[in-house]
Amino acid sequence: MSNRVEALVVGAGISGLATAYGLQKAGIAIRVIEAAARPGGVIQSVKRDGYLVECGPQSFSGNGSISAMCRDLGILEERVLANPIAPRFVLIDGKLRNVPMGPGLLASSFMSGGTRTAILRDILGKSESPEPDESVAEFVRRKFSATLLDRLVGPFVSGIYAGDPEKLSLRAAFPILYEAEKAAGSVTRGVFKVMKQRKSSNGTRPQTPREKATLQTFRDGNETLIRAIAGRLAERLTCGMEVTRVETLDTRQEPKAARFRVRLRGTRGEETVDAERLIVSVPTEIAGRLLEPLDLGFAAQLSAIGYSGVAVVSLGYRKEDVGNNLAGFGFLVPRSSGLGILGTVWNSSLFPGRAPQGEALLTSFVGGATNPGALAKSPEQLAAQVHRELTPLLGLRKEPVFTNVTLWQRAIPQYNLGHTVRIAALESLRIRYPGLYFSGNYLSGPAIGTCVEHALKVADEVRVSFAN
Repeated sequence: MSNRVEALVVGAGISGLATAYGLQKAGIAIRVIEAAARPGGVIQSVKRDGYLVECGPQSFSGNGSISAMCRDLGILEERVLANPIAPRFVLIDGKLRNVPMGPGLLASSFMSGGTRTAILRDILGKSESPEPDESVAEFVRRKFSATLLDRLVGPFVSGIYAGDPEKLSLRAAFPILYEAEKAAGSVTRGVFKVMKQRKSSNGTRPQTPREKATLQTFRDGNETLIRAIAGRLAERLTCGMEVTRVETLDTRQEPKAARFRVRLRGTRGEETVDAERLIVSVPTEIAGRLLEPLDLGFAAQLSAIGYSGVAVVSLGYRKEDVGNNLAGFGFLVPRSSGLGILGTVWNSSLFPGRAPQGEALLTSFVGGATNPGALAKSPEQLAAQVHRELTPLLGLRKEPVFTNVTLWQRAIPQYNLGHTVRIAALESLRIRYPGLYFSGNYLSGPAIGTCVEHALKVADEVRVSFAN
């Protein structure tokens, strides 16, 4: 294989793989380097004892980008969909309570009288422009109520980011809410206005029912997508090789020459690759360390973006030993409950083939930004804790018959206060080095579909740079 490529992608998580897919599709000569023995990052699907377990993200929401990719890769028909109207629950006062979708939420017990009044005030009134950077917690308390923060928004934030709403930036993590209040002085009215503007700017690409489904996965798990992209990349993907140094090359005499020299070390020994374009798609701490020789500013901005650690605890039970009928998505847990689990997904109720006949698979999440010490426990301790906490909630009568625990020390990037400023500073640094690009879940959101969408945009930027 040539040691000179048009584009080198460092990192083969979903963002790096999707970027490479887009580049390859555009006819650009690429190579992808991954330090781990396998691609996919936190997306791992494990089959064992008749169970199909997701060790990372449990599912994904569809969008046009990921649907088009799946269609091109020949795996579109392998997707399975959750029932979009299946109930969701939140633990309130020791009981699982169904969260009504739509207007019914206003009349539910989740809403105090003060919260309802605040929502009506938001609909009918007009507030001042929001602060440039405000935490999610500050925003909810200012616009609505502390009750709404505790019962719904806090658990929701934990479910997406495993984050702390007191630190999470509204503008960075939920930009549509920030834009809505800024545009209309009302979150409720503004959301519709912003969504209409986004739809207009994005065109009116039709979506199939599959693309509209709330949650999706594949018959053989989320790793189906990883295997499909890796298969398409074939020998262009190299695992077990880490980057030891990144250098810039002088292109003044030959503008079309390689701009970056990347030194590698791994199972294949040492190697040097020259690349015209370099796409960095690794966690922020690693990216900062790799790019520090170019500019100390890279390390400063990237290392400031932290991650929350999460333990993914999957337990299997005989259905006869579960008192709850598990009809729904699962449930989220407010911090005020005092429990260690952030929430639990009822996998075998959502998708077929997740557990043997007559058994149920439940996946719980422990840790996050509000409980970082949880990952110091052993897998056995975590499994025992989750079983103990689930027992009164789901009427468990016996020990689990199946256990799988995965610990992710860097699971989800935290879009904390100052995140938008850091990303802007990172972009200012990046443009000083023509040919350098970033792709990752700390840029546009941690969800699989969002990562794919952003990665394909990065690939298109690279394509345009070659065309120019």
